[in-house]
Amino acid sequence: MCVAPFKGRRPSVVQISEVANGIIDPVLARRAGISTALLGSWDEIAGEDFADCTRPEKIAWPQRDDASDGSGYQPGVLTIACEGARALFLTHAQGELIARINGFFGYPAVRQIRIVQKPVSQAILRKKKPQPLKGDAAKRLHDMMEGIESEQLRKAVERLGTAVLQKPARGRS
Repeated sequence: MCVAPFKGRRPSVVQISEVANGIIDPVLARRAGISTALLGSWDEIAGEDFADCTRPEKIAWPQRDDASDGSGYQPGVLTIACEGARALFLTHAQGELIARINGFFGYPAVRQIRIVQKPVSQAILRKKKPQPLKGDAAKRLHDMMEGIESEQLRKAVERLGTAVLQKPARGRS
């Protein structure tokens, strides 16, 4: 965290990630047409099947033509890097993926996906899924989730609770 400078009132606390995103987002938008929010949420957007083997690279927006129909905005083409044979499966699922991406943006931002086969380097090492809880911790989590009706929300809370209630590994504090 950092403290914003005085502007005639009390200083406000700003997350460093907000400052960094404020600097990086305009560069990404200019160069690739994407934002750090899309990159950061890609695992949830792509889903379990494609999160580990895909990465959004850029969105190519059509050039505005003043002589066109006058609507101004047109959805773009998202280029996705995909590893090897998984590209075939991604091709078949691209309708659903386009719907998820547009749902993330809240408007029809993408009309088409262009798949490029190449290795996808994972800059962030993914931790293994936490082991299921046992004993008192499992009962405690089950009691906390009581009354949650939405199955999707229930699964999300269970994943979070399992990660939080895990005993810390030896050697870490």
